[in-house]
Amino acid sequence: MNICFIPPCIYFLNRYNHGYYRSKKPYLSKRKMRESIRYLQNAKEILAGVPIEGNSYTDVKPVREAFGTAYLAILEAIKEALLKKGLIKKELPKSIDGYRMAMRKHFAIHNGKLFRDFETLYDELHIAGYYQGLIRDPNTAKGIFKTARNFIEKIAGKEI
Repeated sequence: MNICFIPPCIYFLNRYNHGYYRSKKPYLSKRKMRESIRYLQNAKEILAGVPIEGNSYTDVKPVREAFGTAYLAILEAIKEALLKKGLIKKELPKSIDGYRMAMRKHFAIHNGKLFRDFETLYDELHIAGYYQGLIRDPNTAKGIFKTARNFIEKIAGKEI
């Protein structure tokens, strides 16, 4: 009597490789782009909870937090787009100057408007919205968040 013993881990790998277990999770790049959209949604939720009096937000702290979160969404989208271009994690930018150089090198060649949009979003989200807390008008905030969403869609190469 010939008994073949297959260890459970190998059995799982064989069944996995032959398609018995199919992952319902999307590919990494799609998940990352969804991650940046999730950051943007979180920022919108933070902003939605801030009371409005007249035509301005009454509490500056959550508004600044929302703009910081939206800026992180932009950075996540750029990182994933750079990974799709072939960069490895060690080569990803670590400062704003690094992001500018990467945008010029990998994206401005094909789409110079994308680099200008990044500069505008950096100024509006990070500097004016997060650091200085200058943006208090809800309509202005909605416009900036719409621009951020469009930027993420452009850098992803398709609508998300």
